[in-house]
Amino acid sequence: MHLKNIFCYEKSKKNRNFKKKPFFGCGFLNLKRFLICLNVKFLGKQHFIRFSISPHPFIRSNSSKYIYSPFIFCHRTANSCVAVCSLFTCLHSLVLLLHSSKTTAFLGVFVRKFGTTRSKNLVRVLLFASFNRNQTQLFAWNCSKLQLRSHHHCIMDPNLRPAVKRVQKHWDQPKNATPPPQLTVYNSLTRQKEVFVPNEGKRVRWYICGPTVYDSSHMGHARSYLSLDILRRVFRDYFGYDVEFIMNITDVDDKIIKRARQSHLLKSYFNESQAPPVMKVCEDVVAALEHFKTKFETEMDPDKKKMFEVMIKKVQQQSSALEEAMKAQDSIATEEAKGRLLNESRDVLSEWLDHNHGKDVRDHSVFDDLAKTYEKEFLADMARLNVLPVDVLTRVSEYVPEVITYVKKIISNGYAYAAEDGSVYFDTKAFEQNPKHFYAKLVPEAYGEDSEQLLKNMKESEGELSMSDDRLKSKRSPNDFALWKSSKDGEPFWPSEWGNGRPGWHIECSVMSSAICGSKLDIHAGGFDLKFPHHDNEIAQVEAHYDDPHWVNYFLHCGTLRIQGMKMSKSLKNFITIRKALEDYTPRQLRLLFLMHNWADVLDYSSSTMERALQFEKITNEFFLLVKDFLRRHYKPDRSEGYQKFQGKELKLMEEFGKLKSEVHEALCDSVDTRSVIEKFRELISLGNAYIVEKEKEGHVPNCLLLRNIAAYITNLLKIFGAIPQSNQEIGFVSEDECNGEGASTSFNKEAVVMPYLDALAQFREKVRLIAKEHKVNGILEECDTLRDKTLTELGVRLEDRNGQTVVKLVDRATLLREQEQKDTEKKRKDKEKADKEQKAREKADKEAAAKKIKPEELFKQGEHVGKYSKFDERGVPTHLADGTEITKSQIKKLEKVYEAQKKKYQQ
Repeated sequence: MHLKNIFCYEKSKKNRNFKKKPFFGCGFLNLKRFLICLNVKFLGKQHFIRFSISPHPFIRSNSSKYIYSPFIFCHRTANSCVAVCSLFTCLHSLVLLLHSSKTTAFLGVFVRKFGTTRSKNLVRVLLFASFNRNQTQLFAWNCSKLQLRSHHHCIMDPNLRPAVKRVQKHWDQPKNATPPPQLTVYNSLTRQKEVFVPNEGKRVRWYICGPTVYDSSHMGHARSYLSLDILRRVFRDYFGYDVEFIMNITDVDDKIIKRARQSHLLKSYFNESQAPPVMKVCEDVVAALEHFKTKFETEMDPDKKKMFEVMIKKVQQQSSALEEAMKAQDSIATEEAKGRLLNESRDVLSEWLDHNHGKDVRDHSVFDDLAKTYEKEFLADMARLNVLPVDVLTRVSEYVPEVITYVKKIISNGYAYAAEDGSVYFDTKAFEQNPKHFYAKLVPEAYGEDSEQLLKNMKESEGELSMSDDRLKSKRSPNDFALWKSSKDGEPFWPSEWGNGRPGWHIECSVMSSAICGSKLDIHAGGFDLKFPHHDNEIAQVEAHYDDPHWVNYFLHCGTLRIQGMKMSKSLKNFITIRKALEDYTPRQLRLLFLMHNWADVLDYSSSTMERALQFEKITNEFFLLVKDFLRRHYKPDRSEGYQKFQGKELKLMEEFGKLKSEVHEALCDSVDTRSVIEKFRELISLGNAYIVEKEKEGHVPNCLLLRNIAAYITNLLKIFGAIPQSNQEIGFVSEDECNGEGASTSFNKEAVVMPYLDALAQFREKVRLIAKEHKVNGILEECDTLRDKTLTELGVRLEDRNGQTVVKLVDRATLLREQEQKDTEKKRKDKEKADKEQKAREKADKEAAAKKIKPEELFKQGEHVGKYSKFDERGVPTHLADGTEITKSQIKKLEKVYEAQKKKYQQ
C-alpha cells in the first residue's frame, strides 16, 4: 500500500466547492471535514477505497437511528501521520479480506478528537463498511442520503457514487383497527354476559347435572342436553378449549324408589288379577280411587291437578262400563271391560298398592333394574341425537362412601347437623350467618319465601318420600335440606355412622363434581328449572365443605321448552318423548331447530318452528348439492384451469363473505349466539345463489373456488355444531345410510364412486332429449321424465334440468321419501286448517242467518236466554230475573243494545 496515493477533498467555506489536495500537510489537530480517497493496487487488481475524516463520529439513516462502526481503534499520539498510518494498516487488512471474499466494498473512516491533555491528544477512530456483490445496488444508495448529527453535510466527490451499509429499518407493529371480540357467556351468577376466563390456561372443567332415570327421556331433556352439547362443541372445536365434560346419573332418588315399587307391585297385581273374580277388581279399583282422590285434593300444581281429574273421570267411566257388562251377564263383554278398567286404572292402582304394600319391597334389584333400564334408554336417545359421549359419567350409587365422608366434613365445619332419626341436614341459618358465605346465590329472592311456595320448593327439593311430619319436625329450620336421609322400610340403604340411609338429592352433585374436578370448577350447567333449590344448594354444600366462598365461576342454565307455546305436561296431552319426536323428524332437523334458538332462551317446539328448521335444511342442502355439481364439472384443483381470475362480482362476493365470517365469529363470541349464526348462513347462501344466477345469465361458469370456500365454511361450522357428523366429505350433509352415531364411513365414499356414472347417465339423457325434441319423439321424452322423476328418485338421485344442462344431486333415498312424506303431512295439516276455517265460517254464517229469522220480541225467550228472565216489557226486553229480582238499569241498557242489534238483523 503506497501512502503517496492518498489525497483528499477539502470543502471551501466561501463557495462550498471541493479542492483536491494531498493529505499530508493537513494539520490533524485542526481537522475539518474530509473525504479521503485511496487507490490501492493489490495482486494485479486496482482497488478504490474512500473514507472520510470528520469531527462527528455519528451518522444516521432516515429512521433516525445512529450507526456505529463495528471497529474502534484508540491511539494516543501527537503525530497525526502515525494515527493515519495506523488506520491505513487496518484498511489494508480489510482490503485483503474483501478481496478474498470477492466483494465490492466501500470503507469509511470517521476520526474525532474527543479528548485532550497537556501533552497528548486522544483520538477515536470508527470504521464502517458496506458490502454488496451487486455493484449496481451498491452505488444506488450513497452518502448524500445520510445526515450528520449537526448541521454539516456529508462531503463527497461529485464524480464518485459510493454506498454505505444500511441497517434494518425500524418495524412498527401493526395496530388492529377492530380488536377481536372476546368470548362471553351468560352467567346465571351475575345474570349478565361475562368474559370467559378459565382457571388454568385453556383447560375447562365442566360439570352438568344428568337425568334422574325413572322414566323415558322427553323433549325437555333434549332441550338441556342437546343445547349443552352444542355449547361444548363450540368451546372445544371452535374456540380450542380443552374441555373435560362430566355428567352424573341420579340412580338413587325418591322418584326412582316410588316408581320402582309401583311398577313391581302393579306387575304382581296384574299377574294375580287374572284369576280373582271381577268383583274383587271392582272393589280394589273403588278403594284405589278413594285413596287417589285424597292426593288430588292436596295437590297444589294446577297442571297435575287437572291431569288427576281426567284420570279419575276415565276410571269412573270404565268402572261404570264394567258394572253394566256384569248386569247384562255377558262374560265376554265383562272380561273386555275388566281389561279396559285395569288399563285405565294403572296409575290409580299403583298409588294405592304402594301406599299399602310399598314397605314390603326389600329387594334392591327392584330399584337398580329400573334405573339401569332408563339409563340405557337415555344414553341411546342421546346417541341418536348425535350428542357427544361425556368424558366422565358418574352414578350416585357408586359414590356413597365419598358422600358419607363429604357430609362428615360439612358437619365438622359447623354447617350441618344430625337429627334424631338418623338424617343429616344442612344448616342454612349457620351458613348464611357466616360473613364470607351467601346462601341462594342464583335465586336470592327465593330464600325466605312464603310458606306455600316454600313447601312447594321443599317438596321438589327433598322428594315426596321425605315430606312426612316427623322428618319436617326434626329440622331446625324449614329451609334446611337433607344431606343424608335415614331409610325407611321399602327403601334402599347404605350403612353409615348415623344409621342406614341414602344420599340426599343435592349432595350427590357436589360430591361427584368435587371427586372429579377438585375444589374449583369452571362451568356448571343444567336446566333452567334446577336453579333453585338444587343448584343453589349444590353451591352451599361445596362452599361449606371447603369453607371457601368461591367454587364455580360460571353457571349456565338452558332455557325451557314449550309445546305449541304451552308448558309441556301430560295433563295437556302434549308430553312428547325423544323417541316420539324422532319418529317425525331426523336428529339433524331437531338440532337445527335448537340452533335457531339461543341456548338460554325459551324454545317453542311446534309444527311452525319445525317447518322453519326444515326449510333451512332444504335451502342449505340444495346449495351444497348445486356447488358440488359445479365442482365436479368445472373445478380441477390439480390444473391451472381450476383457478379463475376474480373479477368484480367475485371480489364483491368475497368481500361480503369475509364480512359475514366476521359477524359469525362475533355472534359465537357473544355467548354462542347460534340463532344469529344461522341467519348469517341464510344470508350467505342467498348471496351465493344470486351470484350463480348472475353468472349463468351472462353465460359464464361461476368461480368454483369461491363457491367451494363458502360451502366448505358452512359445512365446517355445521360439523362443529353437530348438525353434520364428522366425515371425509368436505361439503354437504352426510346421508343417513353413511352416518353411524358421531362419525360417518371413511372407508367408502359413495358419492365419489357413484357420481361419475351418474354424470355420464345425465349427459346421455340430455343428448337423447335433444334428439327427441328435434324429431318430436314424445314417447322418448316421457321416458326421460320417468327416469328423472321415478326411477332415479327411488335410488336417491335427483336430476334437475337447468339452463340447458342437467344438474345431478345425490340425496339418499330415505331423505327423499321423508321429504315427500313431510310435504304430504304438511299439506294435509294445511288442508285441515283450511277446512276447519271454512267450517267455522259456514257455522258462523248459518248462525247469523238463523239469528236473522228470530223476531226481536222473541229473542230473550229462546236459546241461551231460556229460563233466565220472568218478566218482559212491551218490546220483549227483560225487566226481571227468573227469581223475580228486578234487573238494574245498567243491565237493561245492555239488553236493549242486544235487542236493537237483533232488530236490525231481522229487518235486513
